[in-house]
Amino acid sequence: MNSEFGLMHLWSQGDLVTRSVAVLLLAMSLASWMVIIIKALDIGRYAKQSRSIESFWHASDFADGLNKLGTDPANPYRALAMEGREAAAHHSAQAQLHDSLGASEWLTRSLRNSIDESTARMQSGLAVLASVGSTAPFIGLFGTVWGIYHALLSIGTAGQATIDKVAGPIGEALVMTALGLAVAIPAVLGYNALVRGNKGVLTKLNRFAHDLHAYFVTGARVSAGNAAKVVPMKKGS
Repeated sequence: MNSEFGLMHLWSQGDLVTRSVAVLLLAMSLASWMVIIIKALDIGRYAKQSRSIESFWHASDFADGLNKLGTDPANPYRALAMEGREAAAHHSAQAQLHDSLGASEWLTRSLRNSIDESTARMQSGLAVLASVGSTAPFIGLFGTVWGIYHALLSIGTAGQATIDKVAGPIGEALVMTALGLAVAIPAVLGYNALVRGNKGVLTKLNRFAHDLHAYFVTGARVSAGNAAKVVPMKKGS
């Protein structure tokens, strides 16, 4: 490629605004890819942890079930089970709670709080992708407009408006729009994919919370089917 054109020429000939836009787009791209990779790894880990739910219900007692869920403190399923156990123990130990809330309502609130905390943790960082996806094209467009403005000024000063003099500088300026789209498209696709992945995790988490609620209220997990099946488990500590 001619040394008078291209990204390096655009950078070398660009002013502070043009370079700032390029650096900003690069930073936004790096931030979005970091969020995508980290959150994708988290969803993969949650999917692996969800496979231990059936092992939990076939454990000899509750303590053994917690061990089967693993020891990762960031495991939302383990956190949900521990929250349910603590809520049940707290309700039975505090007499004044019986006057205002029943065991079922108290457990429901406690389990919901745990799910809300897990939801907030899973959704952290998605705002970065949403912001990048919505603003990067406009930032790139601003860089294009600014570059075309300066290109036209240079052409006007030189007094030459032939196509070979106009195409190069304006074409380089249009690269900023392409860079903005290159930053925004992965952010939007990554955001949509992560939202779908989080929905899958939350569906399993809500189903597990429903089973835990039935277990702490009735002493057994009730699974839906053609005929109701009760899976008992000792309430070991």
